[in-house]
Amino acid sequence: MKKNKNILFVGVGGQGTILASKILTEGLLQYGYDVKMSEVHGMAQRGGSVTTQVIFGEKVYSPLIEKGNADVIVAFEKSEAARCLPYLKKGGYLVVNDYEIYPVPVLIGAEKYPEKVNEKLKKAVDNIKILDASKMAEDLGNIKAQNVVLLGALLNVLNLEEVDWNKVMKGIVPEKAFDLNKKALKSGMEA
Repeated sequence: MKKNKNILFVGVGGQGTILASKILTEGLLQYGYDVKMSEVHGMAQRGGSVTTQVIFGEKVYSPLIEKGNADVIVAFEKSEAARCLPYLKKGGYLVVNDYEIYPVPVLIGAEKYPEKVNEKLKKAVDNIKILDASKMAEDLGNIKAQNVVLLGALLNVLNLEEVDWNKVMKGIVPEKAFDLNKKALKSGMEA
């Protein structure tokens, strides 16, 4: 790999954005990449935005991704995808969970949730994969595995299937959740 890859994870507090980033980072480290990760919790405990930036390659000096430089954005919630779209580079790839979480201003009626988000994203981005990761995870047994479904889709986009991701997850996720996450990862890679 000659050029570094910039991955931006965006979601809402409680969706598992940081866990997915940690699994990715650990796997990349084990595979021999230089990796830097940075996370931002914006009122995450109250349903606020969470972003994680992961950069990997031969040599990485900073974990920060500037606007227009993300090779891939993985959005755990579709309005977060729209909000972070300026970070995606031209020709970059967008993986979106077709899922809505209403922020407090929407819940109290002060604002409206954006309409036709998926259609707008499809018009703005050539390389886009929209999947219902939440439903896929729920069908597997627990909606909380949506993060690993999305991680699986990302690994497919990056062609990183050669890493033993199940082994990586085994050291990170709780033992009682391992089988579910193993299925979720496979589901996302096949989506």
